[in-house]
Amino acid sequence: MAGCRLLAPPSLCRRLLGLGVSSSRSLDGPLGSLDLLAVPRRGLKSMYGGRYLVTLLPGHGIGPEMMSHVENVFWRAKVPVDFEKVEVDDTPESLDNALLSIRRNGVALKGNVETQNPLNVEPRNLALRNGLQLDVNVVHCRNHPGIRTRHRDIDIVVIRQNTEGEYSRLEHASAPGVVESLKIITRQKSTEIARYAFNYARTHKRKKVTVVHKANIMKLSDGLFLHTCLEVAREYPDISVEDMIIDNCCMQLVRRPSQFDIMLVPNLYGNILVNMACGLVGGPGITSGRNYGRDYAVFETATRNTGSHLVDKNLANPCATLFAAVDMLKHLGLRDHAYLIKDAVEKTLNEDKIHTQDLGGMATTTDVVDNVIREVERHTTVPLDNRPHVSARA
Repeated sequence: MAGCRLLAPPSLCRRLLGLGVSSSRSLDGPLGSLDLLAVPRRGLKSMYGGRYLVTLLPGHGIGPEMMSHVENVFWRAKVPVDFEKVEVDDTPESLDNALLSIRRNGVALKGNVETQNPLNVEPRNLALRNGLQLDVNVVHCRNHPGIRTRHRDIDIVVIRQNTEGEYSRLEHASAPGVVESLKIITRQKSTEIARYAFNYARTHKRKKVTVVHKANIMKLSDGLFLHTCLEVAREYPDISVEDMIIDNCCMQLVRRPSQFDIMLVPNLYGNILVNMACGLVGGPGITSGRNYGRDYAVFETATRNTGSHLVDKNLANPCATLFAAVDMLKHLGLRDHAYLIKDAVEKTLNEDKIHTQDLGGMATTTDVVDNVIREVERHTTVPLDNRPHVSARA
């Protein structure tokens, strides 16, 4: 294999040797033809000897601790996944290594990367999303029966355009004390995210898509996003569509969240609404987020919170990271392993009610993980595989 890499790109070598050729158009995978018709290109996932190789970005804050727990749960669940660990910091080399690894492997599990970067350093979250063209962000916010919340009927999917809008990083000081910031909205990417949302609704038997905007003020930028989404909606007469101004949407979300099914949103609004919706169902510790592009998929927690104040205290809630790992396993087609872990986490939350302090409980991180592992081992029937290997890359 190594000799082959000297002569041809890794993707071609894998095709020639029959390794790692796994179509993203699986029946159930998030990038499958049913889910992501807007971007139908075939993708590759690295696979060697029947085991997947996945990029692991531990991140900062509680990220490394959470990833360690994922590795432990994977080992106990006999998941056929090996991790290539890549550390990301402010240096260009670390970012290049991360992008190279994800491009090679096709899939990544990502910890919370620090966003408080110097002005001359591109925020690493944005750099990863833009470098891999991860245009789609999907967050499913729902109630868990074992977690007390003000509202009991929340089941919202936020589908967010992930690379445009105010996060285009096109800002400058035009005069002392004056800063100009440009917002980028394109018809092409608005069409793609809209088609993704309506395909998602049809595939998952959702009934309504709410397009969120501020077109009453930003008539050109948000107007383009709104009108493009409504044009795409005409192709899906079986799906109800409405539009809602962002400020009213925020009020409606906290007042009567049950009215929402799928929310289709530009970048900045999506960031705000995801955090609000996560807060309504129990906070940042229980919801995962998925990022999809034409060729790559990155899985992480929904709110991307580094949780720096919880480092080394054994108090952080590991459930959001475990759910992100479950999403990744579904994407890889490892559905038995995915549901084994998912069921164990949900039983821990809803039946055993082992809750960390953010959910009103007194359990530690290891209390939660140990209970998940007990449930996993109680139901494990798949054959024992070799322990996942983590190869570290600085």
